[in-house]
Amino acid sequence: MERKFSFLGSFYYVLMVLFMYLPILVLIVFSFNDSVILAFPLKGFTFKWYEQLAGAHELLMAARNSVVVGVVSSLVATVIGAMAAVAITKHHMPARNLFLGLSSIPMVMPSIVLGVAMLVLFRRVFNLDLNLWLISAAHVLISIPTTILMVIARLADFSQNLEEAAMDLGANYWVTLMKVTLPISLPALVASFLTAFTTSFDEYAMTTLITGTETTLPVYLYSLLRFPRRLPVAVAMGSIIMVVSAALVLLAEWLRRYGTSRPKNEEVL
Repeated sequence: MERKFSFLGSFYYVLMVLFMYLPILVLIVFSFNDSVILAFPLKGFTFKWYEQLAGAHELLMAARNSVVVGVVSSLVATVIGAMAAVAITKHHMPARNLFLGLSSIPMVMPSIVLGVAMLVLFRRVFNLDLNLWLISAAHVLISIPTTILMVIARLADFSQNLEEAAMDLGANYWVTLMKVTLPISLPALVASFLTAFTTSFDEYAMTTLITGTETTLPVYLYSLLRFPRRLPVAVAMGSIIMVVSAALVLLAEWLRRYGTSRPKNEEVL
């Protein structure tokens, strides 16, 4: 009976992996297909679509915009999320559960709804011209909940003895925060930044509603679907994005696990 459940579990795991990653693998395979038609059988093996990326200036500009928006929004979200996590875990914050609930709303609200809300706020309320800075501000909103939860997970497992020892040696609260708490929480902070960057870089539904004259890479790639002969170049760029995004997610998860595992010196203290 135990062997039967083990076989069923392995079979379910294989099906889950195929369901999640087979479309990605197929897309990567087509990025090497020597044809503008994305269909089997493949016509041949080629790198020319990747070579044409160097001359796709609009595509590269959109990629640059996505990187800029991702870095800016991730830095801001990480700073705000870290501050909020410290306030929640290190102080008797009033209405703590209410604050956590409100800050988690962007995680469960559809991006298209947030995009409409941001569009109304930027254009109807403040009458602002849509640009990359407003896109960055919107991406901060959807990244903050993740950063808060990831930093809280690290601080909740943080030994208070280290902070007390630092204060006993004469350090005030701010010195202890900067030289003890945040350095030990660095893996969680880096993981939060990488997760926020991946979320920002891949965001489409919200971004397409608040995009002005300068667009981001996901929005630009979607616009290429109207031009079949340019589709293989978009597939090549999409393959690169998926591989890099997967690497960043794995790195962020490794850092999160490393950050939440209690070091041996903390256990001794």
